[in-house]
Amino acid sequence: MPDGTIARIENLRVEFQTKAGTVAGVEDVSFEINPGETVCVVGESGSGKSVSSLSLMRLIDFGGGDIANGRLLFDRAGGGEIDLAEADQDLMRTIRGNEIGMIFQEPMTALNPVFTVERQLTEGLRLHKGLSRSEATKRAIDLLRQVRIPEPERRIKQYPHELSGGMRQRVVIAMALACEPRLLIADEPTTALDVTIQAEILALMDRLKRETGTAVMFITHDMAVVAQMADRVVVMFRGNKVEEGTVEEIFENPQHPYTQSLLAAVPKLGEMSGTDLPRPMRLLGRDGSEVPPITGSDEVLLEVKNLTTRFEVKGGFFRRTVANVHAVEDVSFSVNKGQTLSLVGESGCGKSTAGRSILRLVEPLNGSVLLDGKDIIALDPHGLREARRDMQMVFQDPFASLNPQMQLSDQVSEPLRNFGVGSADEMRERVEMLFDRVELPRSFMQRYPHELSGGQRQRIAIARALALNPKLIVADEAVSALDVSVQAQVLNLMLELQADLGVSYLFISHDMAVVERVSHHVGVMYLGRIVEIGPRRAVFENPQHPYTQALMKAVPIADPKRRKSEKDLNFKPIPSPIHGLDYEPAPSEYKEVGPGHKVLLTDSGY
Repeated sequence: MPDGTIARIENLRVEFQTKAGTVAGVEDVSFEINPGETVCVVGESGSGKSVSSLSLMRLIDFGGGDIANGRLLFDRAGGGEIDLAEADQDLMRTIRGNEIGMIFQEPMTALNPVFTVERQLTEGLRLHKGLSRSEATKRAIDLLRQVRIPEPERRIKQYPHELSGGMRQRVVIAMALACEPRLLIADEPTTALDVTIQAEILALMDRLKRETGTAVMFITHDMAVVAQMADRVVVMFRGNKVEEGTVEEIFENPQHPYTQSLLAAVPKLGEMSGTDLPRPMRLLGRDGSEVPPITGSDEVLLEVKNLTTRFEVKGGFFRRTVANVHAVEDVSFSVNKGQTLSLVGESGCGKSTAGRSILRLVEPLNGSVLLDGKDIIALDPHGLREARRDMQMVFQDPFASLNPQMQLSDQVSEPLRNFGVGSADEMRERVEMLFDRVELPRSFMQRYPHELSGGQRQRIAIARALALNPKLIVADEAVSALDVSVQAQVLNLMLELQADLGVSYLFISHDMAVVERVSHHVGVMYLGRIVEIGPRRAVFENPQHPYTQALMKAVPIADPKRRKSEKDLNFKPIPSPIHGLDYEPAPSEYKEVGPGHKVLLTDSGY
């Protein structure tokens, strides 16, 4: 192995046995990783990027994969090179966690729900480093502090379900770093996180890499993250490496058509500067005719006033209410017909709860919600059921919102059947039309959800939401789990539907570049309140509230020349939204700084 290379993958081929025969997850891939270097492996779902990393850890053996060919050379800490493809599982157990750390995409599956954070963090330290219980706990608290978890002494006693997604991901990173591995494999570690937390975690990994000389193999489909993190980039497509180069070469002069189309589909923050209206993205391979921007109307469809939603915290022997989570606190906004209002903010800011409260999927404490003049909060169950024809929701995870045992055509026609709309023939025609609308072949009507990719499932969810011709669709992080090119297509689809059908969207997201692309108006939420709201151009080009400014600073931009340094990111830890029963929050008061552009005056805690 050349001097100093920590890991080298040579001609890797991984095969899976399926009913249809042998399938190659990775066909023939080679690349290397040097100390203190971050190699980003990019590609979309199914390109084989995770299979490569699981092979290096030899976890692929437990996932039904078989390393059919190739060598996985790893330079061990004690000197001496070893081919991991040949190593037995006993040896792999000492290497895993100790010399190669791994951060998984989904923190909830990487953590054990029945053990405290302390137990999970100290396990590796006691096993690999031989520390005593008190030494391991002390080191664990240090690690939590290093990954910027507030109140680590308290957090360490908690269970995974008591932490937010971002906190859980930090615990997973702390676990991966606990034994100071030589190689850190990060598989989509920030996909499920907010921008500010993502920015912090990327800066954190970058800093730890510089301080410890750890080599990082970073797997992602987010080109903005690649621009921020990578020294070298490996682009994968359908099990093969199609391009490799330094981060500058890949972004400035991509050679392979796949890399070019991947970069074209990335929404870049600032692309919409100087324009007032949303417009679809121009994708390679589609006709480049200018899509007209979407004006919508000035007529109000949805008016939300003083919406407040709280959740009770039960405790003590009698399970009495001991405190409240102030999830949504005195929120007011309106959405016009045929327009999009986006609510942005970090997890736990209350944006999803606000969306669910409007549909009364969670019951608000007080406030009013008027949809086309009808008071949703005052409706009885029968009236609410009727009103829900006009408002539909598209959730973040389409797999969880679809029934795995129903054919897709039945899922899309279910709302029509529920409300008795049309005869059987009319229903079938409507379903066929909806499949055409979301650009899915009619042959898919007989399929089941597991036979589709994530993007195709999300299209089904959108088709189902459109079945009853609703006036309002609440899209809760509807594209955040999708690949870039699929995300671009789904966003374009949503914009086309808005232009054709005049549907209004309440678009809930933490992806600022996407929000910039699709919104007429934007509300920025922090700790249950809207801290700034106004026309999208005003909020993005002239942010007034310190939190909005911090949020804009944190967004990674898909351009390696515009990297963020850790000193750009000075976020305050988010205070707790849990307050005692005697807590009386002040009402939200705003100052108008431009036409329709308002900033919160009440102390928002930021």
